[in-house]
Formats: sequence, C-alpha cells, structure tokens
Amino acid sequence: MPHLTINGHAHQVDVDPDTPLLWVLRDTLGLTGTRYGCGIAQCGACTVHIDGIATRSCSVPVSAVEGSAITTIEGLSPPNGDLHPVQKAWIAHDVPQCGYCQSGMIMAVAALLKEKPNPTDADIDATITNICRCGTYARIRAAIHTAAA
Repeated sequence: MPHLTINGHAHQVDVDPDTPLLWVLRDTLGLTGTRYGCGIAQCGACTVHIDGIATRSCSVPVSAVEGSAITTIEGLSPPNGDLHPVQKAWIAHDVPQCGYCQSGMIMAVAALLKEKPNPTDADIDATITNICRCGTYARIRAAIHTAAA
C-alpha cells in the first residue's frame, strides 16, 4: 500500500500502484479540487505540486510519488486561513468564468512564481501551458503580474 504525504498529512492508500495520482486524490482521499480534464497531461486541470514542481497528476502513477511532498489546491493556502497571493490576484482580476481549470492554473502559477518571482510575459508563455476553455488569458496574465508584485 502506497504511503503518501499530501498537504502535510500522511496517508496510506489501498490502491493499485499504477493508479494515477489524480484518481487517488479525488476518489480515494476526497480532494476534489484537483480536476480531471483530458487524462493525457495536456490541459493542466489536474496540476499539483510534487516536491514543489507543478506536475500533471493524471499521468503520474501513485507508486512514483511515495516519499514526495504533494500539495493540492486544498493545501496551497497558509494554515492561518489567508489565501495564497495567486488566489488573491485571481479574485482581484476576476479571472475565472466557468472556473473548471482554475485550480490547476493556480497551482501552475504558484510554482512559476516560486521559481521566478518576477516572470516576464515570455516566462509566462513558456511555463503556463494550462488550457482555459473560457479564454481568460488576458486576465490570467494580469493576475500573474499582480501576484508577483
């Protein structure tokens, strides 16, 4: 049985080792903020942090993340109840329309800002490859720059 550390909490899950992390998060642990979009790691709706790196969880077998620190959207905010700066910027810029892609998008952006605190538009274009069907990319870019400031 795989042992996982998710949002700072230890979990032992009774699943096949080849089960994608996405399904363990959603179906086994009830952390439904991580979304299923495409199942082939293209859209980014399932993005989580694995050891601080934005990773598309639909393509990662749970056996590959034993011993890693996994952070989902539910664990992104600090424990004091404040929102993460990216979440605050998302609200300030009214980024989401349908909101489906937003948890994965926020996780990708948080990882980008940790690596590059003041990203250029080129950095954003190269790193944030998540798909937003509503097309709120201009607001996403503005929110990224606000969160960086």
